[in-house]
This record gives sequence, structure tokens and C-alpha cells, in this order.
Amino acid sequence: MRLRPVVSSMRHYSSGTKEMTVRDALNSALDEEMAADPNVFVMGEEVGEYQGAYKITKGLLDKYGPERVVDTPITEAGFAGIGVGSAYHGLKPVIEFMTFNFSMQAIDHIINSAAKSNYMSAGQINVPIVFRGPNGPAAGVGAQHSQCYGAWYGSVPGLKVLVPYSSEDARGLLKAAIRDPDPVVFLENELLYGESFPISDEALDSSFCLPIGKAKIEREGKDITITAFSKMVGYALKAAEILEKDGISAEIINLRSIRPLDRATINASVRKTNRLVTVEEGFPQHGIGAEICASVVEDSFGYLDAPVERIAGADVPTPYAANLERMAFPQIEDIVRAAKRVCYRSVPLAATA
Repeated sequence: MRLRPVVSSMRHYSSGTKEMTVRDALNSALDEEMAADPNVFVMGEEVGEYQGAYKITKGLLDKYGPERVVDTPITEAGFAGIGVGSAYHGLKPVIEFMTFNFSMQAIDHIINSAAKSNYMSAGQINVPIVFRGPNGPAAGVGAQHSQCYGAWYGSVPGLKVLVPYSSEDARGLLKAAIRDPDPVVFLENELLYGESFPISDEALDSSFCLPIGKAKIEREGKDITITAFSKMVGYALKAAEILEKDGISAEIINLRSIRPLDRATINASVRKTNRLVTVEEGFPQHGIGAEICASVVEDSFGYLDAPVERIAGADVPTPYAANLERMAFPQIEDIVRAAKRVCYRSVPLAATA
């Protein structure tokens, strides 16, 4: 069920190009930001002695000590609240949730305290805090541990929501999140942690930082625009390879940021290709794809040559059984079929019902 990210066939790299796993990219970004700013500290369950549940904080306790790498009890509401309070006083906490499903225990602090304090204080209080951890479905962990929180947090004014895909994304966006004066929700993907991506010397520089709110065109195309984020970017790139064999040139947009959403890049692409498919693992109703569709209808409706298609997770709690779980989330073939429908290369679903 796991898919290696499609990168080598999408771009041309020299033989000397370095590679880095997403796990190491996140770890190195944390390390460099902690070294550069003594106000940055990490807090969460098992981040210290155990080196992190997914080893993202490996080595940091030995290097920075228990005052800056803080192990906590199993109490998300407690350590998220402590983190927000410390941010009020000028520190820069990075709060790790073992999974974002557990962030629901802390959601009052994230939304009512972190996200709203700057507005409610008339700009007098900044809350420079990062909430990070794995988001979305993993594999075989059931309904309570398999939800995508992109749309949940993406709807909240005062938050910034980032969704890295590659190692470059992970390094550049996490650094940007830590340096940002506002609260950032940083949604990673467990199944990407061990995947390696080519990474440039520029991205390995300690000063490297990606802009928040700017999408990346991973692959240029002229026939159809496909938007995706996190793990689904790899699926979209693989689908584009398949579509190319059928003469369909797909442009793949890696959103990188859900809030703010790069509406300008999305609409510019749709005005070029005249077609759109959105891909996400979250629930379909009120999802990221729905917001993108609304933006395109509002700003570029006259450019569309076909109805927009949304590919999303099934509108059900995630099944535990492996065969049903696979059916509940988008697969590469789903993206290919949707793209062909939008390009009028296959029979519409309604005609086969």
C-alpha cells in the first residue's frame, strides 16, 4: 500500500544530488533553529528520553538538555496550554502531538487561546508557537487515529496551517513556522517520514526558509490542473506519469500551505489548463478541495471547460480492515480516472450507473 515519492522521473538531477529523509529534514530544521535561538524549545510526549515517537527529536535532549527538550505526561491539554502561556511571554515552543488525533484534547488551547489572542489583544500579544506531528491516515490504526485535520484547522482565523510533502518542504516550512510570530499548525505524514527525496545545497543551508502561503508547481502541464498536499502529492505525480502515456499533460500543484491558501497559483494554473481535479485524504464535505473549487468558481469560472472533480476520503469513519481502508482513501487509479473524465477521455460515472 505504500508508495515511494515520485521525484526522480519528474526532474533532472545531477548524479551528485544529495538525498535526505523527511525525518532527518525535520530533525535538522529543529536542531538548527534551536541552535540559532535560545527561546526555541520542544515539548511533548516522549520527545526527550525516547528521542521522539517517530525519532524526529533524536539527539536533541543530549544537545540542549531537559529544559529545552521537555518530556511531558500524557496530557495534551496540559502541555499545549503551557506552550501557549510560554509563547505569551516570548518563548517559541514547538509542541509535538504523537498524532494530531490527540490534538483534540488540546483544541481549546489551539483555537481559543493561540489563534485568537493576537486579535483579542488588539495586536499586543503575539503567540509564536508551532503545533506539529503526524496527520491523516497511517495504516491499520482505526477510525480514531486516521483523520486529516487540514480542513479542521484550516477554517480557523488566526492560525497558519502547513502541509509538507518532500524533505525540502519539511525543512523550509518548519523553519518558517518556528520563525513566524503567529501560531502554526504543522501537519506531517507518518508514512513519509522514512522516504528520501533529493535535496539541494540551498535547502541544506541553515538560513533556508520557504515562504508561508506559497504553493509549488511540482510538474508543469497544459491539459489539466491537479492540486494535492502531503502524501497525495506523490500519488498525483504518479498519476501524471500514467496520464502522460495517454497524451494528457497534467500540472501538479503541491499546496504546501492550506491557510493561507495560494489561490493565485491555483487560479493561474486553471486559467491555463481549463480543468481541475483536487486530491485530499480528508472527508469530502467542507474539505480543502471544496474550498479550492469555490475559489476557482468565484475567480476563474469562465475558463473552465469541464466540471471540477474532487477526490477525497470516503465520507465514513476509517475502517480498520486493510481492504476496506484502502477503499476509503484516494488511490492513484482514482486520480487517473477523474482526470480522464475531466478531459472527456472516458465515460462519465453517471453514464455507467
